[in-house]
Amino acid sequence: MAARIPRPAPPALVVHLMPMRRRHLRAVMRIESQVYPRPWSLALFMSELALRTTRAYTVARVDGAVIGYSGLMLAGDDAHVTTIAVDPAWHRRGIGSRLLLNMVRTAAARGAGHLTLEVRVGNEAAQVLYRRFGFYPAGVRKNYYAETNEDALVMWVDDIATPVYRERLAEIEATISGTTVVVGSAEGDGGPDSREPEDNQGREDA
Repeated sequence: MAARIPRPAPPALVVHLMPMRRRHLRAVMRIESQVYPRPWSLALFMSELALRTTRAYTVARVDGAVIGYSGLMLAGDDAHVTTIAVDPAWHRRGIGSRLLLNMVRTAAARGAGHLTLEVRVGNEAAQVLYRRFGFYPAGVRKNYYAETNEDALVMWVDDIATPVYRERLAEIEATISGTTVVVGSAEGDGGPDSREPEDNQGREDA
């Protein structure tokens, strides 16, 4: 079993965000199996990574190790958070916020004006994060998470390409300790489709 990387103190933390590649999938699958009751398969991730025009998948790395990842599906003016997950050993380090910031900016850069996701109705912690980004409840999908018979709260945020919203993102970013280094263009390549920690139909583990 590989030794865990010591977690640096927040001011010293440097997180690199970059497009997900096949070489990252072993680490992604390790986190996937820890976070989601019904993990995506390797084949599904690989098929998603091939859909570069409508997907954008990102990994978060610290000292070369993958500690989180996210996925975005693009469809014209709308974009959909398909997955967001963080290694449990790295929770409460702002990794989820970094990934979500990057997804919103990527969606706006690729022409989307609105962003949506699903989150378990009972996952209040994730909902707090999403509300901070301006997401609001827009409906409920009954029994969306089959493994737990839980409902999904559908959330949206609008006008993500406006100067006002960009200012909101800058304010959020200013509260995150450490440094975020984005490698590759926001309009660059991507990867998988929609979920949340229970099947990632809008996954939410931040």
